[in-house]
Amino acid sequence: MVPDIGRGSRTHGLLVYLYGPGRREEHTDAHLVGSWDGFAPDPGRDISPDPDPKATLARLTAALDLRVKQAGDRAPAKHVWHCSVRTAPGDRRLSDEEWNAVAQRIVHATGIAPDGDPDGCRWIAVRHAEDHIHIVATLVRGDLRNPRLNYDFNKAQAECRRIEQEMGLRRLNAGDGTAAKNPTSAEKFKAERTGRPETSRETLREAVRRAVAGADDEKEFFTRLHEAGLRVKMRHAPSGDALGYNVALPGDRNRNGEPVWYPGSKLAPDLSLPKIRLRLADGPAERTTPSTADGRPDWSPPARERRSATGIAEGAALLLDGDDDEAAAQLVGVGELLDAVAQTSPAATRAELGAAAKAFERATRSHVRAERADSRALRTAARGIIQAGSALGRGEDGGTTAMLLSTLVLVTLAAAHWHSARGHAQQANASRQTAEHLRAAYHQAAATPMHALHDQGRALPEAERRTYEATIRAALPNKERRATSSSTKTDALAATLAQAEQAGHDPKALLQQAIDMRELDTAENTNDVLVWRLRRLAQLPAHPGEATRRPQANTSRPKTATNHTINRTAPTAASRPAASDPRNRPPRR
Repeated sequence: MVPDIGRGSRTHGLLVYLYGPGRREEHTDAHLVGSWDGFAPDPGRDISPDPDPKATLARLTAALDLRVKQAGDRAPAKHVWHCSVRTAPGDRRLSDEEWNAVAQRIVHATGIAPDGDPDGCRWIAVRHAEDHIHIVATLVRGDLRNPRLNYDFNKAQAECRRIEQEMGLRRLNAGDGTAAKNPTSAEKFKAERTGRPETSRETLREAVRRAVAGADDEKEFFTRLHEAGLRVKMRHAPSGDALGYNVALPGDRNRNGEPVWYPGSKLAPDLSLPKIRLRLADGPAERTTPSTADGRPDWSPPARERRSATGIAEGAALLLDGDDDEAAAQLVGVGELLDAVAQTSPAATRAELGAAAKAFERATRSHVRAERADSRALRTAARGIIQAGSALGRGEDGGTTAMLLSTLVLVTLAAAHWHSARGHAQQANASRQTAEHLRAAYHQAAATPMHALHDQGRALPEAERRTYEATIRAALPNKERRATSSSTKTDALAATLAQAEQAGHDPKALLQQAIDMRELDTAENTNDVLVWRLRRLAQLPAHPGEATRRPQANTSRPKTATNHTINRTAPTAASRPAASDPRNRPPRR
């Protein structure tokens, strides 16, 4: 059950809309289901001898506005309180009596008309559809004082959660006050009227979020906003220092022809200028560029940056697995990385990755604060991906995209686990939704390279293939071993082990290192996860059609590290914690 609260100044105008046909003829059988005294005139079901809906509507308006007129100048300018309450899709149809009970509970909980208070505000509840009602109240009490409406939205939300439980309705996730502000009804209607797929607020929020992803400093952030085509207006203190910023879409104007400006803080709590400055304060991490033995840059720029980002994302997953509050900083960095991948992704995966980045935006905010927040490695990875430009989605670019997405699925599932452990229901659900979008994008990106790897695995000599299959069965835990009992499922993994051995690696040691890097319980396809881990660790081409590059160092004897923290330098295969060292193994869930 979802409440949506707004304020206005035109009682009659709102009632005309509620009792009218709607903007798309969607209103049917508009009628009252409740009112402050149970005797308010009902324009929808007037049973007088000579009913006139317009006259009845005027009487209802006058009755609601009576105390507003009596209060005169003491009445608030926006004296109309409007709350729509909607049941969730799939909920049963509530009766008028049940909706009346819902309305009475909400006006009591919010302080509009507390039970037993004869001076409560006047209110009505109008129903013109099966799944929702509209509560309209005028904000002057019988004693001509204004009601106390502090935190009315939060109180309405809490009451709806109780109503859901008592009435057997679908129980929605409770909020914690960190969500971005939803578009208003007026903004939604304007988007529909102008043919836009979403409101200006939502478009601007995504554009600002993408502009800050991987930005080096404040100047670059504002440069990106201008390059995205947004109008930008700064707010300055008398000293000349910038206090904040407003953004507007070109062509989006109000009735006076003026641009419709939105402050960053009204787009999302973490998009205010002070919050963005905190994110940019530490600057980028130092970066290393992977190179081949002869010193030439390794892979194409988009592919190289995606490989580097994969290792950094794995480090973020380890921190989230550790269940420490300090991992809250990683969530912001993961959000920036998703934004970077979304805006540079190939056309085939762009829609799903855009949806993934938008969904994870909710998971980046909670009341948990990391005292030693450090997301520089992730922000640097995001910056590298943006600077490298768009991937084509073919050859090595497509393979490294699949490599990164395979890891990001597990990162977002780790984020869901981290949030669930702290009771963050909305953030956990957003993380799981992100994982589903990433899985869909992964299947698109991985289709070609994985098909080629399966073909290579089937083409191996029978004795050689059986040897690799035996290595796989011996190394995998029982659960994963049962999931890969069919030899056809291990073709790509066997082909990867064969290529790793040809490049000079010990396949058994390398496979064990890949398995011990992090848990596999949340993997949808264990073989795919291991294939991409192996190909990154062994520096094998992500796309089988690329030439195999000999590694700089043999990974048959992996080096060790002292901890799992994300370093300022992007981790490479040689600098990762050794999975064979029990001190460096992540806890199993």
